[in-house]
Amino acid sequence: MNDIVDLAPHRFAGLVAPAVDRAFVAAMHAARTGGGADLSQRYGGPAATGSLVEFRTRLAAPGGAVDEAGVAAVTRYRDPTACRRSLDRHVAHGMIHRRSDGTITATERGLAFLDELWQLHVGVTGELWAGHSERVLRLVETLGRLLAYALVLAEEESTAGAFTALAPPHEPDGSPPGVLLLNRLGTLRYHRADAHAAAWAAAGHTAASIVGLADGPERLAIELETDRRAAGPYAVLTAEERLAMLADLAALPG
Repeated sequence: MNDIVDLAPHRFAGLVAPAVDRAFVAAMHAARTGGGADLSQRYGGPAATGSLVEFRTRLAAPGGAVDEAGVAAVTRYRDPTACRRSLDRHVAHGMIHRRSDGTITATERGLAFLDELWQLHVGVTGELWAGHSERVLRLVETLGRLLAYALVLAEEESTAGAFTALAPPHEPDGSPPGVLLLNRLGTLRYHRADAHAAAWAAAGHTAASIVGLADGPERLAIELETDRRAAGPYAVLTAEERLAMLADLAALPG
């Protein structure tokens, strides 16, 4: 099998990341423009709902909570003081409860918003990816295997970060394939985000310094190390399955 087909996991990790990003961002944009902005305003606007959208795959689960370290990992590129103030506003709006140790949970009102958001995502993804049902089903199955293996690896390596804070995504019984795909894509993105953070930290950078790092040999080395660290879950797929995943993502509208 030639090199074009036989993509090693670390090579594939770099190729599939932008395809995952494109599909996820397109669906989230469709949700915002397809009723999401109006839904948010009914509950107080972004100041009341933004963090619930971001942490939805964990906070929507029964008893779902994100601890202080998980919040910090998800928001690692933002100013910590600004993040705390943002959560203060969510608390003031009655959408999030913050425990004394910094752990956040959704209030009853927050859960009501998340339920409506889930319904919106069901409709939006069904419309956006209409006519691609077989492709969506294949991706849902593939992503399910990837996330399950990624969680096993995280447990074996005792790693924690944004991915372990939000995985596995909450998937209520009867969830349609489109919303499953959206949330599994979003959760997989956090796995790569953690790999990237580990790569730039190993190179001596901080969240602030890596943002300002220009393209060049050092940036390239960090991206290659990110691919290596993000590659683990892709070992569960055959070369043919990796190519099928890439092709299916590329074919999705958006």
